[in-house]
Amino acid sequence: MNATSIPSSAPRLPPFLSQALKKYTPLIVIVALHIALFYALRSGLVHQVAKAMPTEIFASFITEQPAPQPKPQPAEPKTVPVVKKQVTRPTPRPVVTEAPSPQAITETVTPPPQESTEPPAVAAPPAPAVPSAPAMPKLISGVSYINAPRPVYPPLDARMGNEGTVTLRVLINEKGRAEKVEVQKSSGSLRMDDAARDAVMRALFKPYLEDGRPAPAFAIVPINFTLNR
Repeated sequence: MNATSIPSSAPRLPPFLSQALKKYTPLIVIVALHIALFYALRSGLVHQVAKAMPTEIFASFITEQPAPQPKPQPAEPKTVPVVKKQVTRPTPRPVVTEAPSPQAITETVTPPPQESTEPPAVAAPPAPAVPSAPAMPKLISGVSYINAPRPVYPPLDARMGNEGTVTLRVLINEKGRAEKVEVQKSSGSLRMDDAARDAVMRALFKPYLEDGRPAPAFAIVPINFTLNR
């Protein structure tokens, strides 16, 4: 029997269309995948897949470590014998002192005088003359009056009948005035002592002459207080 050809029921594409499909098939697949991924994102399918996947993955890599090399041990120190050197000390030699010959001439050298570095002494200025203290006035035994002292009897002592003598030590200057009056012996009444001192201060004495010139002098002056009865 002769084989008969059965016509294909699928229609054949034109040649240019079949070439275009072959050429753009990968692009169409990529676009379809993007559309499917976008749909999966919108529908939550990707989140369900992510939850189903394990969250952590531990991966360890075993690396072969080289065997540790032994540390080199330090070399033991060498023992070196110490050799002591013998030091030979020099033998002391005797010192020979030769006596000088009696015929030798000995010359004595006198060193030159050294100049003194100290500054020359400066003579101190003479001390200023100290004025001599004035001589102490002499004590004379008797005095002469130009105006004799006239004491005033204290009224209270006169009413009480008090009497007495006041001994005064008086310094008389060159002009015959009493410069200083001291009570050497009291009368027993301060009122009569003060009255005698005031009377001597008002009196005028003849100046004491020394080598014909008036000079100060001390004199003892008694003042008597006596009531006329």
